[in-house]
Amino acid sequence: MFDKIVEVVSAFGYLGVFALMLLENIFPPIPSELIMPLAGFVAARGELNFAAVIAVGTAGSVVGALPWYYAGAKLGQERMKRLAKRWGHWLTLSPEDIDKASGWFDRHGKGAVFFGRLMPAVRTLISVPAGIVGMPMALFLIYSTLGSLIWTALLALAGFVLESQYEKVSQYLDPISTGVVVLFVLYYLYRLIRQRFADKD
Repeated sequence: MFDKIVEVVSAFGYLGVFALMLLENIFPPIPSELIMPLAGFVAARGELNFAAVIAVGTAGSVVGALPWYYAGAKLGQERMKRLAKRWGHWLTLSPEDIDKASGWFDRHGKGAVFFGRLMPAVRTLISVPAGIVGMPMALFLIYSTLGSLIWTALLALAGFVLESQYEKVSQYLDPISTGVVVLFVLYYLYRLIRQRFADKD
């Protein structure tokens, strides 16, 4: 899995990093905790520019946050919860998830967007309450960009620094990266099945 993801990033370059980070924010096929370190790793090998990797990773992350922002702005909290109850199992999104994200936003204010982008558990859904309360787009983009920039830079730097230890890294990360993807798939299936049963109750 380690080598396959590296091959994908190498083959598609900046566009691949952008697309993977965008998709990770809408529906996480591969977590950013794998995407950006491996993109940094490819940059360390001289195939990509390190600063550009961070820039496109950040851009993909921010663009991927916009659909959730607009969904919150257009639908509002109650309609979002009803939509999540009916169709959210496909995205493993529940009404409780929306409540949690809204509660986080209420407690931390607009800064929740910045800090939320640094936290795997709320990175995506923090955009929903920002849209619901009508947070100005310019401010949303600023906070999202700053938070995403720090997150992607740290992850990419980890991969960049480890490049000199390629053989060791690939040896240890290959089973780990495969395991992470498998766990994400199993977790998705678990959430999908659980929410389908919850919808029937």
